[in-house]
Amino acid sequence: MAFHFYEPAKGHGLPHDPFKAIIAPRPIGWVSSLDDQGHRNLAPYSFFNAINAAPPMLAFSSYGYKDSVRNVEATGEFVWNLASRELAEAMNRSSASVDPKVDEFELAGLTPVPGKVVAAPRVAEAAVAMECRLCQVVHLHSADGEPTNAWLTIGEVVGVHIDERLLVDGIFDTVAAAPIMRAGGPADYFGIGHDDLFKMERPG
Repeated sequence: MAFHFYEPAKGHGLPHDPFKAIIAPRPIGWVSSLDDQGHRNLAPYSFFNAINAAPPMLAFSSYGYKDSVRNVEATGEFVWNLASRELAEAMNRSSASVDPKVDEFELAGLTPVPGKVVAAPRVAEAAVAMECRLCQVVHLHSADGEPTNAWLTIGEVVGVHIDERLLVDGIFDTVAAAPIMRAGGPADYFGIGHDDLFKMERPG
């Protein structure tokens, strides 16, 4: 095999950063929050995932100290909303760079619903939402100890909303939920289907 090798600090020499294509597809951190004045915010983050099971925790990384991070630090809470194929365009509209006082729920044509455990609103149209309380905000540093322009926000899930239609015999139907995921190219997203499913039992 012939390999393209590069050191990220020196550039990849390709039309688009392959790191984002290789570590893919990535679920979308569609985060809703309130600022300390009660203004709503809704923004998607492509560096997002579940990071712990007990207690359940989610994390999203923001390049730049953006409104979501500022809001979560100020209020100690946020909500993750499932970005589905049906809501893809609305999710994309909510990614616009706008003034902190602009309500992205209104911008995207979505309905805010107050949380049951936290004050931050969830997206009513989203089939799944997870209410979270802040655990940590970590200013990321490089291997040589230099601070980056990225912040990792970690939250503990304290409330979960699931559309009951997605529970089949008590099991969450991931395919029916139609999550969308960020991928490699500048505008690439992926979905999942039944044809993508395969099973492996863990060795004893």
